[in-house]
Amino acid sequence: MVIWINGAFGSGKTTAANELMRRINSADAIIFDPENIGYFMRRNLPAELTRGDFRDIPLWRGINYELLSYIARGFDGVVIAPMTITDPAYFDEIIGQLRRDGVDVRHVILAASRETLLKRLNRRLSHGDTFAKRQIDVCVPAFETVITEGRIETDALTISEVVERIAREVGVELPPDTLSRFGRFVSRKMAQLRVIRWLFKP
Repeated sequence: MVIWINGAFGSGKTTAANELMRRINSADAIIFDPENIGYFMRRNLPAELTRGDFRDIPLWRGINYELLSYIARGFDGVVIAPMTITDPAYFDEIIGQLRRDGVDVRHVILAASRETLLKRLNRRLSHGDTFAKRQIDVCVPAFETVITEGRIETDALTISEVVERIAREVGVELPPDTLSRFGRFVSRKMAQLRVIRWLFKP
């Protein structure tokens, strides 16, 4: 099973993905981060071939589709993919094609208001005019009218509540959370540090 966690930048996708993996059991779940393919391409291709948003590069979409297909067919556990996709054509190229191939892909959107997203990004030290903030006005309407499958309103939810809602939406039963409050805090801070690279994108 692939669980694709969609949502605007700042919606909590990566934190939720890490929490969901921990709750499922790290031996039975992995996180596949589609962003890493974009970073690999930027490091290994001429700059003129990777300018702009790497989601717009057909090669990025093709590699993610191929890798997810390969993993889903060879791994018996849950593959969690946190990634923002707002273009329905791109959604179909990856998620739609996987489904047509028989891969069980379950999709959720972590939705939030513009105000909530700005507040969350600022808490992550994402001040000023950043890529993540510029995407808010693209993401919010897209997830209201274009891609709406599995929408979860997160403005008033804690991360634990978000993870429980994701599990219910995709039909995954989670065991009780036995980690201490401090342990959960540390786990979530570590997840936030892993996405800090987005904060300073031009």
